[in-house]
Amino acid sequence: MFKSLGKIFFHIAIIVLSATAALSLPYAGGFIARNYQTYWSLIEDKEMFLISVEIILAAMLILFFNHVARSLKNWRLSNIAAKAGIVAVADTHKDITVAGKMKRLSLTKIRKLREKQGFLKDVMLIGSTGSSTFVSPEGDFHNVLKNCREAKIMLLNPFGEGAAIRARGIPEPDITPGSFTDQILKSIVFLRSLNEVHQNIRLKLFSDAPLLKLAILGDYISMRPYRAGLGTKEMPEYIFRHSNGKGSLHDVFYQFFLSRWRDSNIPEYDFNTGELIYKDISGSEVRRELLIST
Repeated sequence: MFKSLGKIFFHIAIIVLSATAALSLPYAGGFIARNYQTYWSLIEDKEMFLISVEIILAAMLILFFNHVARSLKNWRLSNIAAKAGIVAVADTHKDITVAGKMKRLSLTKIRKLREKQGFLKDVMLIGSTGSSTFVSPEGDFHNVLKNCREAKIMLLNPFGEGAAIRARGIPEPDITPGSFTDQILKSIVFLRSLNEVHQNIRLKLFSDAPLLKLAILGDYISMRPYRAGLGTKEMPEYIFRHSNGKGSLHDVFYQFFLSRWRDSNIPEYDFNTGELIYKDISGSEVRRELLIST
């Protein structure tokens, strides 16, 4: 109710201001255009002219104040986004600047940012299959993994229940639990080839359904949520930057990755033997389980 009353008083104030401005036009015009009395007399007493000016001024004032109100709202959202560490939100179809005072990041600039932040640095990545993420030459992290210093990657266990759940949640006819398994196995082969050259790739395979597609590159974190019924590319991508602010979400996602990586229930894959290595909390090897034959 108070919100509605506020809008009513706002529009009344606009009308009063525009009417005042319109009624003062004859005096202002006469003062400014003393040498144009002949022309001014033609419109000075024309009611239609005054009404037209009033309407135009009212419309201009409404647009102006709406713009000011929208700018203030965007400024508040900008401060909130800055405190949360959000640089931008982007999706396949459009880019959305979350923080107005921050530089707009297009999809192309985001890709270049990934490559720059991942060059000769440590990369941490959580995904589902990795097929479109880094196996494909057009993948967002294909070049990043080739040029990074060290990579810690977590993918779905190709034979786990989580892979089957995620596959059934994607409404595409060519996505089945079987094809999902094949994609993960191809990703393992790709990572093994990188590891043979650089010896800097570590891979862990988890069995539960994925929550986030998460990549940590230097001071930046890229995050896409997984949602049943939608592919990853259909979800927005959130870019976070490290800051010293207490409300920054960068550190939250960083700690989330570390907690998953240190989880003793998630085994590490041995590229040489094709086995899953299970370790206890202290890091000591407990047992091995053959995943695929090398």
